[in-house]
Amino acid sequence: MKDALAIHRWLLAHQVHHEIVRLPRPITRADELPGTLSAAPGRCVTVTVFEVAPRIGREFVVGVVHTLATPPRPAAVSRLLGVRTVRVAPAHLVNEATDYAAGLVGPLLLPEDLPLFVDDRLDTDGEQVFSAVGERHAVLSMRALDLIGLLRGKTVDLRMPGDRESLEAVAPGH
Repeated sequence: MKDALAIHRWLLAHQVHHEIVRLPRPITRADELPGTLSAAPGRCVTVTVFEVAPRIGREFVVGVVHTLATPPRPAAVSRLLGVRTVRVAPAHLVNEATDYAAGLVGPLLLPEDLPLFVDDRLDTDGEQVFSAVGERHAVLSMRALDLIGLLRGKTVDLRMPGDRESLEAVAPGH
C-alpha cells in the first residue's frame, strides 16, 4: 500500500516543495479532512474510484481527482465516458486498483494502468491544498498548481446540467 513516506520520497526526487502534515487525530476517509484540518472543502483533494460497466465489454475502474467541494456524480462520469452504468467502486476494488487504502486514496503515485480524470474545477491558484496519502495520521500539503502539474490524468468537465456552478459559468452574476 502507498503511504506518506513513498509520496515524500517521490516528491523529493522530483524537487517539489511539499509538506507531510501529521493530523491531530486519525481519519478513516478523506472526506474527514476539512473538519480535522479546519480547511475549506475546496482545498481538500481526493480521488474517487468508479466501477464502470460499458455497453459492450468487461467492467473496469477509473479514478477521478477532485476537491471535496465538488465530488463527481456517477451520472457525470457516465456521460463523459458514454457508458451504461457507473457506480462508486467497493473498497476491495479501490484497494486493488490504486494500491491505497480505500477512503484515503491520494492523487499521486497511482498505477499507470488506472484511467485517471482530473475535474477541471480543481483550483489552480497558488494556495495550499491537502490530500490523503493512504494513511490515517498524515496528509500531503502542497501548492495546488504544483499538484496539478504532477497529475497525469486528462482534465475534464464533470458539471451536470442544472449544477449551480454550471449556471454561474453561463450567466455570472445572475
